[in-house]
Amino acid sequence: MRRLRYSVGMSLDGYIAGPKGEADWLFMDPEIDFGAMLAQYDTLLMGRKTYEAAAEMGGGGMFPGMKVVVVSRTLKPKAHPKVAIVSGDLKEAVEALKAQPGRDIWLFGGGELFRGCLAQGLVDDVEVGLIPILLGGGIPLLLPPADRAPLRLSSHRVYGKTGTVMLRYEVAVPAVRKSRGRKPSSGRGARSRDPQP
Repeated sequence: MRRLRYSVGMSLDGYIAGPKGEADWLFMDPEIDFGAMLAQYDTLLMGRKTYEAAAEMGGGGMFPGMKVVVVSRTLKPKAHPKVAIVSGDLKEAVEALKAQPGRDIWLFGGGELFRGCLAQGLVDDVEVGLIPILLGGGIPLLLPPADRAPLRLSSHRVYGKTGTVMLRYEVAVPAVRKSRGRKPSSGRGARSRDPQP
């Protein structure tokens, strides 16, 4: 079965984007083989805001040959024929994706979608590119409220020229929310918003 891998750049103080969603602090470390990294995936799973931001910067041209799946209850499939829109049950849709043949699935972006997938035990790996910068605020790696999710370190590498540290963890125990009588999040937010960012 394919793995759902949350792979993201993060500041040293735990943010994946700045206070206004900015990502100008992220940089491409010359030592990282991004071609080899991208070759591990054939599917991108993202929320509406990430999709719209990517579309403004050139969209699918950034990831040629990849299937793009967007989780959204507001986007209309006819208006976005080049991507697959998931508007129903998140767990069912992701499990169906993971059961298909192919390479791994990149959970691209983050925010509420990552929290929703993690809460339902769908995330297999959390991979963080730790960037040597302090943002002082912004969008955290895991939005609250969220339950604990134990992780096991599976690999790490330090890039000396830039100080970037690549960390890969396996999710040790599915983080399905059982406590306090809450139901697992669908990744849609309490006010029926799309998964962010």
